[in-house]
Amino acid sequence: MLAHHCLGKLLVSVIGIVTSCFIFSATTYATSPAPVAQTGQTTCYDAAGVLVGCAGTRQDGDSSAGVSWPSPRFHDNANGSVTDTLTGLIWLKNANCFGLKNWSGALTTANLLAGGACGLTDGTKSGAWRMPTIRELGGVADALRPNPLLPNDHPFLNLQANYWSSSSYARNPGVSAWSLTIQPNVSLSNFSLKTMSYSVWPVRSGQ
Repeated sequence: MLAHHCLGKLLVSVIGIVTSCFIFSATTYATSPAPVAQTGQTTCYDAAGVLVGCAGTRQDGDSSAGVSWPSPRFHDNANGSVTDTLTGLIWLKNANCFGLKNWSGALTTANLLAGGACGLTDGTKSGAWRMPTIRELGGVADALRPNPLLPNDHPFLNLQANYWSSSSYARNPGVSAWSLTIQPNVSLSNFSLKTMSYSVWPVRSGQ
């Protein structure tokens, strides 16, 4: 699995940022690794890029390592929010309520979100929502479904091309942060200047 600093504009980088946020007891958390979602990859290739049988290759399509995706992956809560049944995270259903923001503006906007705005009727207060980390943001992606990089049956509205994450780029944290591109191409995670304008997709922890 790729480390976060190696994530680039390759579709395969989704493997390195898919994560999960299940709630564990302190004992389980301390003794067990966090579960990682399967990518859904079922095909394998040789060094020349030719399709081959997966048995014995130890490629992703052979091992299918990780936690199986639930079906459906996303549940529409009918209150302006959507629950990811794999991670337990709750996302704003309207994926473009705020327009384009620079990184600082995106952080502030996400933190101020509350029920009554953006179609939310869930009663949440300001401070309940936030901007997702790059691992959380990348975790919604489906490596086999470009444009957009989301499962076909997702319930989200108004998906945009690029989204900010709350994760600063470690090599230049004062200037750059990680962002996610989900359409129209197969680019996934990138680091971008914080002065650039991208969309905001707030998230909050489940109950």
